[in-house]
Amino acid sequence: MSIREIHRATLQSWLTEGSLGQGEELGLLDLRDEAAFAKGHPLFATNLPLRRLKAEAEAFVPRKTVRLVLVDGGDGVAQEGAQTLDSLGYTNINILKGGIPAWLEGGANGLPTFDIPGVIFSVGIEDQHGTPAVTVQELAKLYEAGADVAVLDTRTPPEFEQFHVPRARSLPGAEIVQRFLDYVPSPETFVVVSCAGLPRAIIGAQSLIEAGVPNKVAYLVDGTSAWKKAGWELASGIEETFEPPSAAAVAFGKSHVKALAERSGVKSIDKTGVEDWLTDQSRTTYLLDVRLPHEYAAGHLPGSVSSPGGQLLAVSHRTVAVRGSRLVLIDDTGTRAATTAFWLQQRGWDVRVYDGALAGIAKPAEARVLEHA
Repeated sequence: MSIREIHRATLQSWLTEGSLGQGEELGLLDLRDEAAFAKGHPLFATNLPLRRLKAEAEAFVPRKTVRLVLVDGGDGVAQEGAQTLDSLGYTNINILKGGIPAWLEGGANGLPTFDIPGVIFSVGIEDQHGTPAVTVQELAKLYEAGADVAVLDTRTPPEFEQFHVPRARSLPGAEIVQRFLDYVPSPETFVVVSCAGLPRAIIGAQSLIEAGVPNKVAYLVDGTSAWKKAGWELASGIEETFEPPSAAAVAFGKSHVKALAERSGVKSIDKTGVEDWLTDQSRTTYLLDVRLPHEYAAGHLPGSVSSPGGQLLAVSHRTVAVRGSRLVLIDDTGTRAATTAFWLQQRGWDVRVYDGALAGIAKPAEARVLEHA
């Protein structure tokens, strides 16, 4: 058994050493409940409340020799979590001494943070590529003028259902290229990509631009928050059923993503390669099914977990607890996996697109859906 306490400075150094895929892997688990975690947490922490730890630890941290750090509210919960992990066979367990209060002591960290990696990355995309943007005021004028405009909201369907910009349609981030033709059949339509703020809208808009769709594309600055701030009512509800996309849309998505993948060097991996990765005891490998949750629930590759691509990219640490691990992305056509891999590799992840068939799929009862995917 290896359980020890570490100080804040040690965790800081571990978080900043090297880049993804270099050096020793690190898993940072925040064992507080969801409400406390939502208020802020150490950079790259994955929320796995103590009550769920025993049941879900192996899904979040598949390799039991990985270096782990447990964080709590300074209440001793991490000690209990360490004993749980030890009983499951984990061998390198570290506890942040003093928990979150110690992490925040003196305010020198500028933390806790919330989803900062995805936010910084998406803003960097805009700076690098000059992603076109429109304001909510400009969108309102387009509506008033009866312009041919389509607003695509790249958040998850439950988020969209709660509130969204009027006339928007729900199209989660990883679906945006694969289903694009079904949503926007005319190349003359002006496409505006929205979310609640900036990150997923920028990534979604730039995904379409990088894929070479013929339409004019922009993102909506500050999305729903800007619409509400302007004093306008948001809409709610959802009409999308997310039935399988048309054959034409699938072909459109494949052809456009193929060019993008070839240009950017997105790599694939076959069944044998996946098996080799999974038997490699020196690295952690995640099998991530980037399709929509209902597709995953209907059947999936054994050992894979549900991690819809848009959320995986925006908040990868919610699903992938081990920093420096390898990711295998899975879907039925390859379009969603390649779209997601295109961006993940730019964030430094060692990622591959699975090029095997979804054969020998698990029964729905065997599904493993991580709550924070």
